[in-house]
Amino acid sequence: IFQDVQKHSVHTLVFRSLKRTHDMFVADHAKPVSLDETSHKVKMAAKLRADYSAVLHMPVLKEGKDRPLGSNMHGNQNYLQPGKNAITSIIDISLLFSWATNEHYYKSKLPRVALTADTQIHRNPSEAGVHAMALALPPSQARLDASRTAASVGDIHRHAGGAERSHASHSHAMVGGGTKNSSLVARKAPTMPKPQWHAPWKLFRVISGHLGWVRSIAVEPGNQWFVTGAGDRTIKIWDLASGKLKLSLTGHISTVRGVAVSTRSPYLFSCGEDKQVKCWDLEYNKVIRHYHGHLSAVYDLDLHPTIDVLVTCSRDATARVWDIRSKANVHTLSGHTNTVATVRCQAAEPQIITGSHDSTIRLWDLIAGKTRATLTNHKKSVRALALHPRQYTLASGSADNIKQWTFPDGNFIQNLSGHNAIINAMAVNSDGVLVSGADNGTIHLWDWRTGYNFQRIHAAVQPGSLDSESGIFACMFDHSESRLITAEADKTIKVYKEDDTATEESHPINWKPEILKRKRF
Repeated sequence: IFQDVQKHSVHTLVFRSLKRTHDMFVADHAKPVSLDETSHKVKMAAKLRADYSAVLHMPVLKEGKDRPLGSNMHGNQNYLQPGKNAITSIIDISLLFSWATNEHYYKSKLPRVALTADTQIHRNPSEAGVHAMALALPPSQARLDASRTAASVGDIHRHAGGAERSHASHSHAMVGGGTKNSSLVARKAPTMPKPQWHAPWKLFRVISGHLGWVRSIAVEPGNQWFVTGAGDRTIKIWDLASGKLKLSLTGHISTVRGVAVSTRSPYLFSCGEDKQVKCWDLEYNKVIRHYHGHLSAVYDLDLHPTIDVLVTCSRDATARVWDIRSKANVHTLSGHTNTVATVRCQAAEPQIITGSHDSTIRLWDLIAGKTRATLTNHKKSVRALALHPRQYTLASGSADNIKQWTFPDGNFIQNLSGHNAIINAMAVNSDGVLVSGADNGTIHLWDWRTGYNFQRIHAAVQPGSLDSESGIFACMFDHSESRLITAEADKTIKVYKEDDTATEESHPINWKPEILKRKRF
């Protein structure tokens, strides 16, 4: 027969549990840990060996014994050993430490100082005793440093007063043996180096033909033509020199968000909001392969430069690695928690870089199909990435700012602030010109090394378009890097080129060496 268990409220049960826990620990509450004698001896022995190993071979002044400093050590049972009463005063040891490098003085010339009644009373030597002993010693390095420091402080106070005399204080810091005490010399705040001069860019051509927002651009390896994908579901191929339409390809049933031209075969790849990834054979202008797997709109794609691999990214928060020939889904790169907006590939590690609306950038190990590093510095969605063609570096664009990173670990370099808009596209050339295009139609051009914004462009929209249709969705340099192509919301493609007539005298750099303030986050 089981007795009925008395039921209590949750409050009562919690209270009783708290009381039991309190009663268990209340006896030891705030009680200091008892000193373990053995551990204390081991600790002090280790401290003596670590801090005073240079003077452990010397004898020690003991209280109550009138034994000179220069007496022999052999047979001395009170030598520095852990435990008992052998641990002597720190000041005694520190005085001995300054004699360690002058052993010949120690054996022949040092005065033999005996303990006095004054030192027997106090554990540490008196101030007068220390001073008298210091005067009897030969000039040690520590004393030279002390006198040099005092002189340097005095000189700094005497010569303080202006930046124009900073060099004078530099020279007056040379005191006592001609050694400079650099710790006392005032250091200048780091300033931004002078940026490299770049010629301004100007609008060269406006190409019309698409019936929807132009969302993507790719230039073919021979630099003869380029391809665009748009919201009108078509892919158009244009002559780069004349800007004339060469070919239109239809097949997507929604906006074409990404295009790429292979350098290894006559193939064109495209992806769109219809979840489709297509491979076009440009010899027949037909689709020859489909890559099925994404569960939502595919926003970007890129080709690996050295192997036959295609990488796509999607609104399903994944990036997928495809074998171009077999159409196999080699890896599904999972880890982002929101739309993966952009992807870039390179031959060196990390071979795949993705930017996402979860405000992170991920560097991927292509072989393992796993994340190498996650960069979390951005506060807003990362919609654009740009790889420097010569340096082992990366730029990422977000609504908060543009950030530069180094590979392979993604170490932060600097922020490029000032483009206060949602940055949809970025490109960089070998000359160190970084271009950022935003959803409000503005283009900013930056010096890569210093982060100096040397030009801002806001081209007029196509006649008949609304001012709100002023947006940059993609930008790219051609392979000669003499032309910049942008894809815009007014359904046009704009081509920019450098102003050949500009000189550094006609367009000087409006630059001041301001103090560098680099935010780390």
